[in-house]
Order: sequence, then structure tokens, then C-alpha cells
Amino acid sequence: MCGRFTNLMTWAEIHALYSIHDKAPPPTNTRPRYNIAPTQDVFFAHRDKASGLEIDYGRWWLVPFFAKELPKAAMFNARIETVDTSGAYREPFKSKRCLIPADGYFEWTKSAEDGGKDPWLLQLPDARPFSFAGLWAHNDKLGVTSCTIITAPAADSIAHIHTRMPVILDPSSYDDWLNTDVQGSDAKAVLLDNQIDDQLDFHRVGRDVNSSRYQGEDTKMPLVNSL
Repeated sequence: MCGRFTNLMTWAEIHALYSIHDKAPPPTNTRPRYNIAPTQDVFFAHRDKASGLEIDYGRWWLVPFFAKELPKAAMFNARIETVDTSGAYREPFKSKRCLIPADGYFEWTKSAEDGGKDPWLLQLPDARPFSFAGLWAHNDKLGVTSCTIITAPAADSIAHIHTRMPVILDPSSYDDWLNTDVQGSDAKAVLLDNQIDDQLDFHRVGRDVNSSRYQGEDTKMPLVNSL
């Protein structure tokens, strides 16, 4: 799954990640996000009506276009196994796919010593930026734009931390994922065949991260002898 993530990228870095060269980054830069939690607003990239790529901002917890109120069920992750058939995700899977920029995410294991939750930071080598495969929606009635991250069974290299993982796509597959002419099993194949989660590094971090209110710059700092 993906329950928290980090994004320390500047606007220029986000634009570079998605090869957006025809639009100047905003004059005010983004602020570093060290511990992003579900229901908080996040950036995501998707195709606009002219098929160009635009950066949007919305709630990380999908609010389906047909919802009459904010969902109480957890909708910040969408399982790849049912993403094309579930009532909440079926239509976005067809027409509203997105990429969610990040440079790390957290998972937890249970400590054998005290039963507490030990957080781990997973990221690409050199903390390179990447994109989660996601879906987005806009609910006119509630005036809410939102998104969710697609998850899959974990790669063997990280399965000891958690049995599931967010789908992190190879940049070469971004266009294929956002191309809604690609449908059904072909769209799922883009997700399954282009994951780079097996390239992730990981290390233990401090338990302060366990609180979504904690936004300290040390959330990425490894614990000594944590591996």
C-alpha cells in the first residue's frame, strides 16, 4: 500500500520530470513536503482537453464524480486487481489517469522488541524523483478534485516490509499510461510491465514519522544500524 509519501521537488523539477517545456513554472516555488498523508492535497499530472500535460492539485483520497458526500471508506489506494471493475475506480481507469510525483514513501513493520510500528523510507537510488500511477476525479457537486494511488503485490525485494506497494512507473511508460486510447487489459499491462519498484532502496527512519502531524526535515534520516 502507500499510506504516506514525500515530495521535496521544486516546480522546475516537477516540470522536468514530465518534460513540460512549453509552460514556465509558477513564480512561487512549491514547499518541501516531508510527510504527506491521505486527505491532504497533492500535485498530480494528467492530460488536459487538448491532450497536453498539466499539473493539477487535489485531495489524496478519491472522491468519485457521483459521490454526494466525502467518502468515509479508505480511497487513497486503488488495488490493481480490481481497479478496472470497482464502482469507484472503473470510470477514472478509463478516462482519468494521472501521475503523482514523489521522491520517497513510507511503510511500516511491527517491532519484535516492543510491538511498536517501525517506519521505513523507500526511494530510488540518489533519491531520484519518480511517479506513482494514479487516477483522478472531479466532483462538481462537492467542488472537489481528488486522486488515488494504484497499488500492486510487492516486489520480492521489498515484500518483507509490506506485501503491497504503490505502482511506480518507468518514465518511458508515462505516455502509455496517460493515453486513454489504451484500455482494459492493455492499460493494466502498462502498469504491470513497467514498474520500477524493484529498484528501490530502503532504510529505517524515526518513529516521529508515525504521526501525520510531524513535518520535520529529519523524516528521511536513517536510523543508525537500522538495516
